[in-house]
Amino acid sequence: MALINDFQPVSSDAQRLHGPVTCGYRTFTVDGQRVLQLDTYGSDERKIQGKISQSIQLDIDGARNLLKILEDAFPTLAR
Repeated sequence: MALINDFQPVSSDAQRLHGPVTCGYRTFTVDGQRVLQLDTYGSDERKIQGKISQSIQLDIDGARNLLKILEDAFPTLAR
């Protein structure tokens, strides 16, 4: 699990679409800090069904940064 505190653009030659999975989310407060947690679950072919594959957490600053990245990546995204 990781609390993301910085986003950096990176370049890569690999550009392939990954298979679809489910992403669960929840919000909670720890020591007065609001957190959004996103948990991805493995594909249907995964050995242990329903097991969390990755978890990321965002605080308010991370959420603001991600929102800006999303708006830049998808200019037609309605607000």
